[in-house]
Amino acid sequence: MNKINAQLIKGVYPTLILKLLTSHSEMYGYEIEKNIRILSDNGITITEGSLYPILHKLEEQGLITSKTRTVKNRARKYYSITKFGLKEFRLRKNEVVSLYDSLIKFLAKG
Repeated sequence: MNKINAQLIKGVYPTLILKLLTSHSEMYGYEIEKNIRILSDNGITITEGSLYPILHKLEEQGLITSKTRTVKNRARKYYSITKFGLKEFRLRKNEVVSLYDSLIKFLAKG
């Protein structure tokens, strides 16, 4: 699969992160980055420089929470989705699907 330009997918990253957290009780940053890459067949990648500001913003919005744990003498922050985040994910998912459908229709008419 072709790699998707980061600027093109930038607005969808929060929805992808919320999606991952709906199917995992908790994840840390590298797990999130790795799963986005794997589940998109390497089409979508997110850098640490993009990931952590999005995680912080989602936490500020009350969509996710975090807990710091020590693993092998290293502090690691784990993220979980909130009930509000789950509700918001469902809305955002529908928006992304509608956008995708509209783009496909538009591009097919050219």
